[in-house]
Amino acid sequence: MAEPEKPKTLKALRVEEAACTRCPLYKYAIQVVPGEGPARARIMMVGEQPGDKEDRAGKPFVGPAGRVLDEAIADAGIARKDVFVTNAVKHFKFEMRGKRRLHKKPNAHEIERCRWWIDLERAIVKPAITVALGTTAVHSLMGRAMTIGEIRGKVVDMPDGGKMVATIHPSYILRIKDEGDKRAQYRQLVRDLKASGKAAAKK
Repeated sequence: MAEPEKPKTLKALRVEEAACTRCPLYKYAIQVVPGEGPARARIMMVGEQPGDKEDRAGKPFVGPAGRVLDEAIADAGIARKDVFVTNAVKHFKFEMRGKRRLHKKPNAHEIERCRWWIDLERAIVKPAITVALGTTAVHSLMGRAMTIGEIRGKVVDMPDGGKMVATIHPSYILRIKDEGDKRAQYRQLVRDLKASGKAAAKK
């Protein structure tokens, strides 16, 4: 049996993503949340998964973590129009706590099943550099689990020949209680994004 033809545009990709049943998460989320940004973005930023607000809106990074990311992108001197944002897992994974839907980390199987979409997004957009925001994104892009500490802020070769810079997910900053630590982590996030901007400019 012949392989189905892969979508060649972001519009066609969104149609296929909306019908995704590659893992069970589609059964519980409101909708798929595709990536968003220019079709020829220099930089692609990959988060973990949509949150509650993203699942309701159908758009990535529209919640509190998205606001932190937008601020960090601006502080890093990167033009927002040069950035495509997406997630390693396209459906919101959660557990109910009363009436609230609380984020639950995707497992290895869910990450692997969703790599199909990330690979297609990268093939269409062809970013000069891909930024992994957090360990789930690193796992998705590298095909294996790695700690952020060992590669953070460095330009790393990906298995398919692409270039990646890893950093923390902006939601991590929101969870830090100590204001000094929070500011320090934010400054490091900005430095990591600056490194991605410089790497993109070289290609």
